[in-house]
Amino acid sequence: MNEKINLRDLQLSELEVLIKSLGQPAFRAKQVFQWIYKGVTDFEQMANVPKALREQLAEVSQIGRLNILEIQKSKSDGTRKYLFELADGCTIESVFMKYKYGNSICVSSQAGCRMGCRFCASTRNGLMRHLSPGEILSQLMEAEADTGEKIGHIVVMGTGEPFDNYENLAAFLRIVNHKDGLHIGMRNITVSTCGLVPVIERFAEDFPQVNLAISLHGTTDAIRGAMMPVNQKYPLGILLKTCRAYTEKTGRRITFEYTLVNGVNDSDGDADRLCTLLRGMLCHVNLIPLNKVEESGFDTVSRERAAEFQQILEKRGIPATVRRELGADIDAACGQLRLRKR
Repeated sequence: MNEKINLRDLQLSELEVLIKSLGQPAFRAKQVFQWIYKGVTDFEQMANVPKALREQLAEVSQIGRLNILEIQKSKSDGTRKYLFELADGCTIESVFMKYKYGNSICVSSQAGCRMGCRFCASTRNGLMRHLSPGEILSQLMEAEADTGEKIGHIVVMGTGEPFDNYENLAAFLRIVNHKDGLHIGMRNITVSTCGLVPVIERFAEDFPQVNLAISLHGTTDAIRGAMMPVNQKYPLGILLKTCRAYTEKTGRRITFEYTLVNGVNDSDGDADRLCTLLRGMLCHVNLIPLNKVEESGFDTVSRERAAEFQQILEKRGIPATVRRELGADIDAACGQLRLRKR
């Protein structure tokens, strides 16, 4: 028996192909597409779609949803952390966050991760599999259904390395941006990578309006390489040359994520080297006191130390902020909820 097609995986052009294969006119695809992204999950609710087509779609396809296993709700700031179960039993996490500018969600792009960053809980059990476009965007749609609130900003920074799942990521971005899809502006989306250089170059071509965040976390190859295996293949010199080319091509600022680890990368010397590395680049540094993962052996820094590090950068002309603590009363680090559930 053939597995049913998840319609949330399909871009409008792909849905048109499916609709025509069922002997129906292509314009029906737009109607179905619009219903899907209004949140409809039952073909019978698609009022302007002929009954014959609704029945055909029900036979060959589904509007795939995610099963919510657990929701952690912050009592202080409205943050919600979701543990979702996929159809094959894999689990992923997403975090719904409230800001002054509106609601945002951090979504996962893979079940697990194979990048092996030592301080990260998400990579502990390796990569299970890539997520489909529909599985990525369903995290947002399930959160909207649960909260009853619209989400206008997306960060692809949850479990997984987005650029290791590029084709599905690209399809997801096109669907959520489409005027008949979720219609979220490209400039309201941020994608984070640990530094897969060839894909950064491709991303600049394909999605010049989407915000790019780079996980840096070290100011020498020795420091960064000890925490992030990707640095062996794409060392700092190559990565930062690519980043400069990206900003010149797109005119877009890069956010450098810098996790502060006590006694590893948080010294005044580290701050000085970071300034030297980034001098003259269109960028911003997001300082993140480490979300401690016991198995890593790493420890976090105080908010006071993070503020001191920030001041050194800003005095040298490098814009920097210390990440706001959201959901401090729930599992903060990506992957912690999944690990606890195992």
